[in-house]
Amino acid sequence: MTTATMTKTWTVEMRFDEDADHCHAMAMVRTAGGQELRGHGSARRNPVDRPVARIGEEVAGARALSNLAHELLEYAASEIEANVRRGDPAVR
Repeated sequence: MTTATMTKTWTVEMRFDEDADHCHAMAMVRTAGGQELRGHGSARRNPVDRPVARIGEEVAGARALSNLAHELLEYAASEIEANVRRGDPAVR
């Protein structure tokens, strides 16, 4: 017997706002239920370092994705809580 599998794709949108010394990133994903979740991250260039924009984007982007992951876990936990307790008098 074979088990059917399902493949889903989520697209994460990344946006960056930056100047010569700072970079702010925002990561956004929309859940299957339509909830939009956002994560934010920032990076600051050390004044003695050369200005390389992609490095700030990589650091700020990684921080935004990490924050988004925490937001998604919190959202999933609230979904679990709402569904476990739904109509079950044995669950307190």
